[in-house]
Amino acid sequence: MILLGILAASKSSAAVGVAGYVAGGRYGSRTTTVDKFTFPSDSRTTLGTGLSSSREESTGMSNSGVAGYVAGGDEGSRTSTVDKFAFPGDSRTTLGTGLSTATLRPAGLSNSGVAGYTAGGSDGSEVDTVDKFTFPSDSRTTLGTGLSSARNSAAGFSDSGVAGYVAGGYDGSRLATVDKFAFPGDSRTTLGTGLSGSRNSAAGFSDSGVAGYVAGGYDGSRISTVDKFAFASDSRTTLGTGLSGNRNSATGFSDSGVAGYVAGGSDGSDIDTVDKFAFPSDSRTTLGTGLSSARSYPAGFQDAI
Repeated sequence: MILLGILAASKSSAAVGVAGYVAGGRYGSRTTTVDKFTFPSDSRTTLGTGLSSSREESTGMSNSGVAGYVAGGDEGSRTSTVDKFAFPGDSRTTLGTGLSTATLRPAGLSNSGVAGYTAGGSDGSEVDTVDKFTFPSDSRTTLGTGLSSARNSAAGFSDSGVAGYVAGGYDGSRLATVDKFAFPGDSRTTLGTGLSGSRNSAAGFSDSGVAGYVAGGYDGSRISTVDKFAFASDSRTTLGTGLSGNRNSATGFSDSGVAGYVAGGSDGSDIDTVDKFAFPSDSRTTLGTGLSSARSYPAGFQDAI
């Protein structure tokens, strides 16, 4: 009964999704830019205050109605910095306690109202570390049980109130593995069915209470594949319509109950494309207004469950 209540709350909250954000990334050089896409029109503005430094290869976490976070990445060297954007004004502060180590290419997970997580990445070699930031204090702990193997460039998605997932990545070879962290205890299992193929540098997004998605990535070449994991069975299907083009190093954000988005990335060149997948049909359109500049390796977060 508690689980059903959580799912019902997630779905009702989806109706009041506010905006999705795409932060930092690289187009020739690293950027501090944070683009904001207001729901449901998907109109784009660019925040007057961007990241605290130019960086790429970061990840995003979200606490809907409260704040979004951009964690780790590369600013010329690896960083442990975590920037926080307070909703609705989008004012930025930087947490006094960052990641437990300077890390690039981690995956981000969110249990909105409870905690945000960064999983894996590289601190010079691949790591299995999972850092947890408890809301609203933003105090950091590190889980006793990390990923099932050290990896970077994995995709993260979440079923808020239920579980977070870390999919694919690179640990010396590409992975199809999907690890699941059950909220609130953070116990880890590994799904019997992983991705439809081994890949790294994919984007993750979620329709909380319904399904999580892993989009694009690199499996030896760039791909347009979108895998869908139905909650609560975690059964996997692959969408008949993938991304509008083959790409890796994009980011995802969501307006749960409405649509998921895949923004930026590289198709051989950095791109400004934003693809939108309407829930529940998963039909794909491409926004007429993309990012304010083409970029790869941005971070995504949202003010929506």
